[in-house]
Amino acid sequence: MYELIPLTENCFYIQSPAKIGLVKLQENKVCLIDSGNDKEAGRKIRQILDANGWQLAAIYNTHSNADHIGGNAYLQKQTGCKVYAPGVECVFTRHPLLEPSFLYGGYPCRDLRHKFLLAPESDAEPLTPEALPEGFSILDLPGHFFDMVGFRTPDDVVYLADCLSSRETLEKYQIGFLYDVASYIQTLEKVKAMSAKMFVPAHAAATENIAALAQANLDKVSEIAEKIVALCREPLCFEVILQKLFAAYDLTMNFEQYVLVGSTVRSYLAWLKDTGRLDVEFQNHMLLWKKS
Repeated sequence: MYELIPLTENCFYIQSPAKIGLVKLQENKVCLIDSGNDKEAGRKIRQILDANGWQLAAIYNTHSNADHIGGNAYLQKQTGCKVYAPGVECVFTRHPLLEPSFLYGGYPCRDLRHKFLLAPESDAEPLTPEALPEGFSILDLPGHFFDMVGFRTPDDVVYLADCLSSRETLEKYQIGFLYDVASYIQTLEKVKAMSAKMFVPAHAAATENIAALAQANLDKVSEIAEKIVALCREPLCFEVILQKLFAAYDLTMNFEQYVLVGSTVRSYLAWLKDTGRLDVEFQNHMLLWKKS
């Protein structure tokens, strides 16, 4: 873990629970794409920088989930590097309590205020094309989170953040976190058509061909949507739908999974309603979801 893996002369990734991109900008200057999940990840990154005589110029965050920004504060304090994040992700990065609050739908109890959902605050600036190193381009990849992006480097390496998961992850967790299902589908279709020298997803193996994995993720979205519609043949409240999905996929319920999977299921329900496949009714002071 935290091994530096070379891809091209200038592009690398650091093997970690969520892959961290590292790109050489000059002989001794580098930038990071994301920073890992906590202070310890930041320390491991710092050791790699020091071992190679590299100076950290900037961290470019793809999005504001805690496992991608958790090392920001430590590295910024240690190196004075800039931190950039796109759109509303910049606000979440500056005010990370927003993530567990958003997931829970209110002020999160102590069980949700931990490093996996609540990163330390970091002094992020808005990500703009002008803030990028020369030759970099931003790839808009919304769906998993609000304004998530990826990056294409001058060496034609594409860092894809969390826009898809490995087949093993899909099989293990089944319902991966999504904020906007419609945007996520569009993002996967766009990624499926991409070409690059190398793709680096945060939660799947680096590969020269991403199309098959993008399709596998699309297929999983369709499967989950069909399962929800089938459950709603009879009107059901959200909690019962969630319970039945956990049972169907043999998932383990705890506070973290309740908010992550629960938020995702709400997003599926909203998308299915917007596309006319589900409707709602109010009965005995309860919102019930039903097949249209």
